[in-house]
Amino acid sequence: MVRDHATVWDSCLHTIRKNVNSQSFKTWFEPIKPVRLVENALTIQVPNKFFYEWLEEHYVALLKMTIRKELGDKGRLEYQILMNQLEERRRAKVPVLETGAGNGHQEGFGPGMVDAQYIKNPFVIPGIKKIKIDPQLNPNYSLETFIEGDCNRLARSAGIAVARNPGGTAFNPLIIFGDVGLGKTHLAQAIGSEVLQKFPEKQVLYVSSDKFTNQIIESIRNNAVSDFVNFYQMADVLIVDDIQFLSNKLKTQEIFFNIFNQLHQNGKQIVLTSDRPPKDMDGMEERLISRFKWGLSADLQVPDFETRMAILEARLGREGVDLPQSVLEFICYNIRNNIRELEGVLISMVAQSSLNRREIDLDLAKEVVKNFVTEINKEITIEFIQQLVADHFKVPVEKLAGETRKRQIVIARQLSMYLAKNLTDKSLKAIGERFGGRDHSTVIYSCKTVQDLLDTDMIFKETVAELEKKIRLSLNEK
Repeated sequence: MVRDHATVWDSCLHTIRKNVNSQSFKTWFEPIKPVRLVENALTIQVPNKFFYEWLEEHYVALLKMTIRKELGDKGRLEYQILMNQLEERRRAKVPVLETGAGNGHQEGFGPGMVDAQYIKNPFVIPGIKKIKIDPQLNPNYSLETFIEGDCNRLARSAGIAVARNPGGTAFNPLIIFGDVGLGKTHLAQAIGSEVLQKFPEKQVLYVSSDKFTNQIIESIRNNAVSDFVNFYQMADVLIVDDIQFLSNKLKTQEIFFNIFNQLHQNGKQIVLTSDRPPKDMDGMEERLISRFKWGLSADLQVPDFETRMAILEARLGREGVDLPQSVLEFICYNIRNNIRELEGVLISMVAQSSLNRREIDLDLAKEVVKNFVTEINKEITIEFIQQLVADHFKVPVEKLAGETRKRQIVIARQLSMYLAKNLTDKSLKAIGERFGGRDHSTVIYSCKTVQDLLDTDMIFKETVAELEKKIRLSLNEK
């Protein structure tokens, strides 16, 4: 029976389908078209050069076995790479370039290929066979400048682990989620920069979901979806920012699903950011959600007062600027939920000070902060609490920071520490320093002592309630 190229390839596909999963078959074998059969050589057409290289790297043994099963021991496979329409119009006939039996192939199974066309890069970077991707990273975002606190320790630690062994940890994908302005983009890009520093040969690519979607639209318009997908599959580390914006974009999700699968199956690292955890991503296909849950989802929470202070102090150190402690505390007390705004206030203050030749003080800080928040929080200070408690117990306020062990002063000191812990954002260490340089364990002991008295002494409990009321009323009168 005479067999043509289509019949032979159909028989090959029947065998291949039994040896690969359905997704791989759909991605890597369905696009192939048989071209001709000359003696024992079957020529197949593949979409581009990357496609050919992928087949040769990952499926050469399977293809060799299949071809020899259909064409005998002398059977061999040759490739023809599909050129774009413009190139086809320029060249009516494409010669086959024999590559011989090199590249690890057995004798008699040397591949052939046509044209050295490179993969189209959606970032419009000239391409070559081993194209080096522009990572699209901001050099200002690094792990060193991402200040660690209780609010982000898990995410930062996971990021460090990923950077040290991209694709080789259980954190794949790594999903960083949290509200606006908490540092998701900073951490994601910092991971990419750290990978490049440790592994310069790695291909790292950062892209926002909006840009990703626009690139897909452009590739569909130009009939270049295959080139688009192949380009992204070159990445060793793919970072996609604000993945939640793919919601309800079914075609974009489908293409991203295919890219995700191929990268993950080949041990490549995927880092995603989102404003919500995977379980809350409405409008996202369930198969994508399930894959997002394969790795680690780490949240970024609102930083506490100490972390906010550390962030500002680190920024000041980089800028070479020195600010009064009272100004820093005022900013951190009033800007609580957004690191971007926190740094924005700092930049605005430095700019106004430089342009208007004004000293950076509390008055300038208040003027600038009003542009960022609708209402400035009325600050409860440790000094205010100390003065109020000292007046109530009729003791000199300076004695609260002293060493005297008189019962009246000890109770006033311990109560002041208790109120400072409950009514301010100050750390235990900061509170202890305002009471004569005492350590945090003394503050903890004082707070426990006051709590025990509150649980057993109704008169003392009424006293504390009265003092708390006075503090709040006094602030409202300011």
